[in-house]
Amino acid sequence: MADLAQLTAWRDALMAARYRGVRTVEYDGKRITYASDGEMAAALADLNRQIAGAEGRVSVVRIQSSKGL
Repeated sequence: MADLAQLTAWRDALMAARYRGVRTVEYDGKRITYASDGEMAAALADLNRQIAGAEGRVSVVRIQSSKGL
């Protein structure tokens, strides 16, 4: 698995390309071309999940309560 700095760099490169309207991203000497904006969005979501996991943040909190009856 990639480290936090590398994941962040990949995410930043992908976000910059997406905002420019470009579907091809280059980083670390590699080139990836995405078929659609939806595919780019899915890749961004996955990177954000991996970054959150690497940082140790909790992304979902579930609360359960009852009236005690």
